[in-house]
Amino acid sequence: MRLPSGGLFFAPNMDASIELGKLAQILRIEQREDFALHDAWLKKSSIGERKKNGITWFPLKIVETGFGLGAYPFIVVERNPGDRLDHKFQSASPISLFSAADGNDTTSVNGTIGYVDDQRMKISFFLDELPDWIDEGRLGVNLLFDSKTYDEMFKALNILINVEKGRLFQLRNILLGEKEATFISTTKTTSEKLNSSQNEAMQSILDAEDFAVVHGPPGTGKTTTLVETIRELIKRDQKILVCAPSNAATDHLARSLSLKGVNVVRIGNLAKVETDNTALTLDVLLQKEKDFKQIRELKKRAVELRKMGGKYKRNFGREEAEQRKLIFSEARNLNKEARELESYLVSKILDDAQVIACTLIGSTSDYLEGRKFGTVVIDEAGQGIEPAVWVPILRAEKVIMAGDPYQLPPTVKSQDAARQGLTVTLLEKLIHRNPGVTLLKTQYRMHHSIMEFSNRKFYDGKLEAFEGNANWHLDFSPQVVEFVDTAGCGFDEKQGEESDSKCNPEEARILRKHFDSITENHKSGFDVGVISPYRAQVELLQQEFAGIPFVTVNTVDSFQGQERDIIYISMVRSNEKSEIGFLRDYRRMNVAMTRARKKLVIIGDSATLGNDRFYSDFLDYIESIGAHRTAWEFLY
Repeated sequence: MRLPSGGLFFAPNMDASIELGKLAQILRIEQREDFALHDAWLKKSSIGERKKNGITWFPLKIVETGFGLGAYPFIVVERNPGDRLDHKFQSASPISLFSAADGNDTTSVNGTIGYVDDQRMKISFFLDELPDWIDEGRLGVNLLFDSKTYDEMFKALNILINVEKGRLFQLRNILLGEKEATFISTTKTTSEKLNSSQNEAMQSILDAEDFAVVHGPPGTGKTTTLVETIRELIKRDQKILVCAPSNAATDHLARSLSLKGVNVVRIGNLAKVETDNTALTLDVLLQKEKDFKQIRELKKRAVELRKMGGKYKRNFGREEAEQRKLIFSEARNLNKEARELESYLVSKILDDAQVIACTLIGSTSDYLEGRKFGTVVIDEAGQGIEPAVWVPILRAEKVIMAGDPYQLPPTVKSQDAARQGLTVTLLEKLIHRNPGVTLLKTQYRMHHSIMEFSNRKFYDGKLEAFEGNANWHLDFSPQVVEFVDTAGCGFDEKQGEESDSKCNPEEARILRKHFDSITENHKSGFDVGVISPYRAQVELLQQEFAGIPFVTVNTVDSFQGQERDIIYISMVRSNEKSEIGFLRDYRRMNVAMTRARKKLVIIGDSATLGNDRFYSDFLDYIESIGAHRTAWEFLY
């Protein structure tokens, strides 16, 4: 199966500058839509809805106040211990501190996040004094639209459009198809830990002068391949920058490298780094340096001096003003000394690192200013929009991309931007434009019957199931793939109560009955994932499976990168018009179907699904392996 080409974005001879200029125009469309959606959320949603969406903390209590650099005020706020919802706040993000003391949340003042973790946030304000209403209680914080990510992408595109010489000019033209990539045959290198196609991918990377692509379908050991290859590159005295679109993907590769003894430094917002990786972060490594204590003492003394200077804030004469000026001057000097020592220690840590890991946009960190890397590795490159993927490439001598364009695409909020090609990734362009892409062919995750439909539709039948897993199944449920057909049962889809999402309560109940029928006498030794493309259905299913520890219920997007012994997929759509909505994003179904190791159960309405060619082919596959069942079996 081949994805849509995206029109001009696949023109092989298009001038690179023109192509990037068009990309910038499309990105501007996405930025406007993103801002409009965020602004609408703030203006039209309740505090409870915003909390659930991760852009509001409420209620808050102030646990500390003070004055920071420039004698501007700051506060540290804390949310209720019971509020454990995920949030989208990050260091340096703009926020609005509001008061709901008068029954609404229109009284507000803007500030910037200094630091944030799960429960606390430090906010700095560019004000002479904090407003009096902060003492009235019922405070909250809203996340404002942050243009920083877009600013960095536009900055990168502008550099790429205008570059006229040098290594970046060469890489730009090669990656966009104007010039051919160069491969130089080097000494053959193999690893006993890799299979033949993985070793082929490693050799391609080692031979590449400009770029190489590792196409890693589900379960084919992409991370293992990257880790072994990066270790080989390190042996050749290369400094490596490892990036991915998300914190989770970045953490996964950083942790995998660290476990193999690689000296990895993780750069990024500490609050967004997984707990297992905090020991790798620059923040923690800095605190382990023997001279860090001196930095802390300098900063502490500076704070004490600022507090002393604050005593002269009102009703003082010329002598007091001079004294205050001297105190603040000394505080500034102490802070400067602390910053210089900190900068020295940070440079030392980064110089000693073999691999630096960060997100795509995290590669713009001030800590990396002026640094270039022999190789930039971009993992899960199929999940990042092209402008974001270009950002770390600015630091590269050579680029390695790994991922799968037939799994989840990048998140794009503007339908117009998506139609014009923003969902077409640089990885996809490279796979279509260049013959030198290595496909990892042996999958280690799933039974061959679970793999085979995706193999035929997405990978031209080139995948093979590892012989150790090809025929594994659950002893108590030997039928590996099942499609439970709800056609004729009258299980019509419904609108979600609190959203535009769809749900199907009867289908959810059938799914639970099927689960009970195969697990009634088996409650351990396996794990289960329950997936639906629709958030409203996920919420129903979470109620159905509440309290069962070995069952995880979530959306398709949340399951990417995960696997379970048993996977259930609730398709939801059932209507007389055979409308299937975004089930037509077949990449999502590829992800959902390939999460299962030993059993895959899909529940849906064949009458609704079957009018679509992709799902018609799937139903034919189900018939060919004798996996069709009817929901009537579970109604009574």
